[in-house]
Amino acid sequence: MMGRQEDGRGAPYRGSSGMFVHPPIKFVDNHKKQKTNHSIWKGVKMGIIANYKYLSDKNLKELKAFYSEENETFEETEEQNGDVEILLDLDKMWDALHFVLTGASSSEPIKNNPFSEAVVGVSSIEGVEEFISYTEKSRVKDIVFALDHFDIEKAMENFSMKECRKANIYPDIWDYEEETDEIKEKLMDYFQNLKDFYKKILEVNGNVMVTIC
Repeated sequence: MMGRQEDGRGAPYRGSSGMFVHPPIKFVDNHKKQKTNHSIWKGVKMGIIANYKYLSDKNLKELKAFYSEENETFEETEEQNGDVEILLDLDKMWDALHFVLTGASSSEPIKNNPFSEAVVGVSSIEGVEEFISYTEKSRVKDIVFALDHFDIEKAMENFSMKECRKANIYPDIWDYEEETDEIKEKLMDYFQNLKDFYKKILEVNGNVMVTIC
């Protein structure tokens, strides 16, 4: 997987692990909040990428307040792990990974399923154009446990391009049978990156924000 170099405008640097340091989180209202039918698949087009970001408790409160219909306020508290910045990029393979882990498309997230939650989060933000969700720290341990006990090698033995095509899994690459081995290798790499990401989140007792756009 190609590394992403800093472009001089504060863009993150990503190494071969898929995780990289990112500038501190700021919630900026760069789009109008709109009432939408909140689905990952709403108006889907090529280039939909999934990103995962560490959230401190303070960050999570800010996220909830920012997207709330009411003007909420909260007391300033001392930030723990304020300098921890962890990010994961699954590129366009998030839906395929969700399919490998659950046997279903991420268009219909599975409630209380740690594999589904690992990819699409637990609680989604309503009324915004892109898909945004978060997972609170209390659920992270279960996600780590599930990912640790998932046999990705066995899953790849049973992996089928045809089944991905039949399930309309994003992205639309399943007609290229000659690329099956390369796609399976990518899925295994992204699965490992996902495991590593959630383990790091657990180590710092953090929350997670998921954006798919």
